[in-house]
Amino acid sequence: MTCAACVSRLERVLGRVSGVRHASVNLSTERATVTYAPDDTTVQALLSAIQNAGFEGSVIEEAESETSALDKPSAVASAGRRALLSAILTAPVVIIGMTWMHHPPGWAIWASAILSTPVQFLCGWPFLSGAIRAARHGSADMNVLVALGTLAAYGYSVTSMVMGAEHLYFESGVTIITLVLVGRWLEARARSRVSDAIRRLIQLTPSTARIRQGDVWVDIPTGRVAVGDELMVRAGERIPADGLILEGDSDVDESMLTGESWPVTKTGGDSVTGGTVNGRGGLIVRATRVGADATLSRIVRLVEQAQGSKPPVQRLADAVAGRFVPVVLIIAVVTFVWWYFVAGASLGDALWPTVAVLVIACPCAMGLATPTAVMAATGRAAEIGVLVRDGAALERAARTAAVLLDKTGTITIGRPVVCDIAVVDGWREQDLLPLVAGAEGHSEHPIGAAIRRHADELGLPAPTAERFEAFPGYGVEATVSGHHVRIGRRSWPQGPGTAEPVLLPSELEDSVQRLEDRGAAVSIITIDGIVAGAMGISDDIAPHAIDAIAWMHRLGLSVVMVSGDRKTAAERVAGTVGVQTVEAEVLPEEKVAVVRRYQSQGLSVAMVGDGINDAPALAQADVGIAIGSGTDIAVEAGDITLMRSDLRGVVDSVLLGRATLSIIRQNLFWAFVYNGIGIPLAAMGRLDPMLAGAAMGLSSVSVVANSLRLRRFRESRSRS
Repeated sequence: MTCAACVSRLERVLGRVSGVRHASVNLSTERATVTYAPDDTTVQALLSAIQNAGFEGSVIEEAESETSALDKPSAVASAGRRALLSAILTAPVVIIGMTWMHHPPGWAIWASAILSTPVQFLCGWPFLSGAIRAARHGSADMNVLVALGTLAAYGYSVTSMVMGAEHLYFESGVTIITLVLVGRWLEARARSRVSDAIRRLIQLTPSTARIRQGDVWVDIPTGRVAVGDELMVRAGERIPADGLILEGDSDVDESMLTGESWPVTKTGGDSVTGGTVNGRGGLIVRATRVGADATLSRIVRLVEQAQGSKPPVQRLADAVAGRFVPVVLIIAVVTFVWWYFVAGASLGDALWPTVAVLVIACPCAMGLATPTAVMAATGRAAEIGVLVRDGAALERAARTAAVLLDKTGTITIGRPVVCDIAVVDGWREQDLLPLVAGAEGHSEHPIGAAIRRHADELGLPAPTAERFEAFPGYGVEATVSGHHVRIGRRSWPQGPGTAEPVLLPSELEDSVQRLEDRGAAVSIITIDGIVAGAMGISDDIAPHAIDAIAWMHRLGLSVVMVSGDRKTAAERVAGTVGVQTVEAEVLPEEKVAVVRRYQSQGLSVAMVGDGINDAPALAQADVGIAIGSGTDIAVEAGDITLMRSDLRGVVDSVLLGRATLSIIRQNLFWAFVYNGIGIPLAAMGRLDPMLAGAAMGLSSVSVVANSLRLRRFRESRSRS
């Protein structure tokens, strides 16, 4: 593909195939993403449609996807060689044309003709073959414009030479071809740099792995590592696959995942990620995810998916590009008719502005305006630990007006601890805590883990629970040592959609109030239906949360904390981090309604949560941002996924979205203004065809170069 007209044609052709639901073609990556019904069509039918449209297509498998990113430099080298050959042959033609502008000697005319021919038909073959393909299928693209313009100059010059005329235009045609080829080479170089992020990610996986085979260690290609294999990783080596540490402890550099340069201490039982760097100690690791299932492969897949997507802002450019080339051809015909038949110019003088119109028109700049910016932005985002699902997510992040922050694991570190226990008369803490820890024995909730950990620290063994049942958003109940134990909120579900408050003894009310005043979340304990005590659960504020929320305010965002805690405790935490608006006592299933309420006020809402408990709210929000830490996060959890538990990633997402949208608007403005000014000037005869060719090549280069500025995006922590 060479220009936006190719994109428009391919999308139109694929969209007409029976069973195709959606087709999106990306000029920068030269890939098509097609959603189709397998019962109505086949991959072969899609490939046939692509071939019938004059293009070559193939299905990208997982391995090919990674290889294609590494092949970009070879494509750049090929474009450079073609441009260099064209320049070597063109230089003498231009020198001859400038030396003998009038009355050139016969040998100079023949030398120009001989040197121009390979430039026109060998170096310029990509334009000619592309034009032939397009014409064969009843369409027109940039190749048609360049081919017509240069062939007109070459054909006129050859005809004039045969007829003995002295005014020739060999240098115009070959210079246009050379300048366009140089422009394509520069564009290819710039586009290759846009893909650097993916190449760096792919190259993180070591080529070999050392696995245990019986009593010996053997080096094998990393691609042959299977789940369950035991791997030896020496100090300083990259870990070959996702896995669990069986032996050893070390500091692991996870900067490729999180963007955080500080190493993470790992020991037996901890998980590690393929591609990360083992630090000071040797490790024995059991592989748990390999190949396409590995975290690194999933990240690469997500980045590639994002880079191949189109944000809504691209629609205008696509609509214009689809009609651009036919309109330019009409303008060129009108230009020639005006100059030759109306103005009475000679054939050569009429041809001059016509060729200029053909070669200055550039649909490429419009086609590259958005995808190159999205590629640069998503690549840079991955480098700083922010995974973006698609270009539309970046655009929506840029338009975010309100940020809803889940409290636990987002504003706080997500590792709650028991800060205090209050009991009623007749109970002692050492008697009550084992029952509660036993009831929480099967719970996966962080509070359950905190209670079990607290009992262990006090040396109080927890009995095994029977008939355990969890009530999401409320708590748990179970039978422990013959007692019915319940721990959870001050209200308890009595049926679908109904909950009744738990009445507290007066002696416990003051203790509960003191805990809530300290910002602790309070869980009420009942034994055999009678309130026996209350437990305060606290969670430290996450590092950088205060700084991140201050940043959000500076960006003009409305910040809201959403919590299941009672209002007093929630407001205490919110006040600490600088959040003025609090939605308290919100059950997990009620978060969707909270998001909808803010959306109904006309606000574009970003919901930030852990990607697991908040999945419905993340899906409802305009932008769902899943926050996690390294290997523990599901990279497909939200529109945007933060690879480290740092709220500054939310700020970076908004800042990067705004920067990307700004770059796209600049690119589109330049593309439209360039064509809007250049084509009329060419038609009026105010633009030399050679200058027009140079401008056409440089227009695409300027758009890509502008997009590359996003690779220097500075994250918020480096601006503080």
